[in-house]
Amino acid sequence: MRLGGRKAATPALSLPIGTPRLVLRDFTTRDLDEVHAYASLEEVTRHLIWGPNTLTQSRETIRGFLDDQKQKPRINFDLAIVLRDGKKPRLIGGVGLKFADWERRTGDLGYALHPDYWGQGYAAEAAQALMDAGFRELGLQRIYATCDQRNKASARVMERLGMRREGALRQSRYIQGSWRDEYLYAILAEEFFV
Repeated sequence: MRLGGRKAATPALSLPIGTPRLVLRDFTTRDLDEVHAYASLEEVTRHLIWGPNTLTQSRETIRGFLDDQKQKPRINFDLAIVLRDGKKPRLIGGVGLKFADWERRTGDLGYALHPDYWGQGYAAEAAQALMDAGFRELGLQRIYATCDQRNKASARVMERLGMRREGALRQSRYIQGSWRDEYLYAILAEEFFV
């Protein structure tokens, strides 16, 4: 990685990341059943480029996460969202931040949750914590995210995070068998810390 003609420091996140209700941590092979519980559902994946997953696809997804964890420098930070709920913590989804453009210090944000946990603010809480780490620890200048224009809930999460809608992308992504229009949202470091 180079930045401004000089070699840049290797970016790293201090994991796990804690919030009042959640822990964000690296995925492990032991997470297969919980990942598959949401990744196999049509209602979770209807607006995404992947899924619904077979068990084999969920296993391959976790294998990909584990491979990303070993990369030097690491550019994909896909993390398990674990609910701290008394007796036994539960994996309820995933949140990810990847370097989309290191030279411009830009990250790409995404998230997916089991529907049992929709509408309770968990996606926003997890994304907020990962964005904070992205700006503070990874030195990002800009974080963006996209969503299928029909995914109103995801658009609301991004707006709740303080992200601005920067545009509408026509037939920009092939999702579940058809070309879909997307919204592009983004936030700058200086806006995030206001």
